[in-house]
Amino acid sequence: MSHNESDGSKREIATFAGGCFWCMVSPFEEMPGIVSVTSGYTGGHTENPTYKEVCSDTTGHTEAVQIVFDPDVFPYEKLLDIYWQQIDPTDAGGQFHDRGSSYRTAIFYHTEEQRLLAEASKERLAQSGRFAQPIVTPILPAATFYPAEEYHQDYHVKQPLRYKMYRKGSGRDAFIEKHWSVKKDLNALKSKLTPIQYEITQKNGTERPFTGEYWNHDQEGIYVDVVSGEPLFSSLDKYDAGCGWPSFTKPLLSNHIKEKTDLSHMMVRTEVRSKEGDSHLGHLFHDGPAPGGLRYCINSAALRFIAKEDLEKEGYGEFRHLFERRS
Repeated sequence: MSHNESDGSKREIATFAGGCFWCMVSPFEEMPGIVSVTSGYTGGHTENPTYKEVCSDTTGHTEAVQIVFDPDVFPYEKLLDIYWQQIDPTDAGGQFHDRGSSYRTAIFYHTEEQRLLAEASKERLAQSGRFAQPIVTPILPAATFYPAEEYHQDYHVKQPLRYKMYRKGSGRDAFIEKHWSVKKDLNALKSKLTPIQYEITQKNGTERPFTGEYWNHDQEGIYVDVVSGEPLFSSLDKYDAGCGWPSFTKPLLSNHIKEKTDLSHMMVRTEVRSKEGDSHLGHLFHDGPAPGGLRYCINSAALRFIAKEDLEKEGYGEFRHLFERRS
């Protein structure tokens, strides 16, 4: 069961089924305002079902996650946006290589407001043309939710290697990348970006040290992908590594970062890229400060800074609470 702190006093529940529940925790857990994410079973007719019983498709249950969240920090609409990007909403028979009713998708609403928001969100997705087939994910009234066995909770943390292999082997990661990665128009990007921004993000370039806009920048706020706008790093995790590039001890949301082996320049390094925009950001090194020992060495030209006082108007209001705690 994953937990995250929230300063707000409001609590609501969201329940989503998206195939294997191992894969439905990490996309939500790091978001501001998320109090807990629990893997479990719902929608069936058997009390206190076991994993084996649910997988046998005899209980009527589906694997699901139940999210406790603060709607003032992270509204239900944003949970829906994340949900759709984790699943194949055109598949009624399961998800990816997991087949059967226990792996079906569904949104289980807890209030009439959630039902209306879910229906509107589903209609927008259907009208977007993103998928050629109809959107078949049902929107159903919430039923009793039974937490899964402890070894299933936070599986991605307990068994990170097996989790990553499972996601890749199941076809989920490839599906998400195909349908949700930003479609690049290089000519449009050349018009939108400065020459150095284009060189860094699209051609894996590296700016000269001590020349970028943010290497010694100390204003409070967050740093987003200059191409896609996805949130990547926070000033709260920024430090002076003495290298001449912006350095961070961790990403703002690990789910927005991709790591790839980089064998260029006769070296073995870990390249850091944004997940949605697929922008080259920089590299990850293991010479950072304790306790994590990580240094995300990032090119300024790959980033755009959003000051804490501008988060709301720029559409990143869910992150304002990170800085209010420090006020």
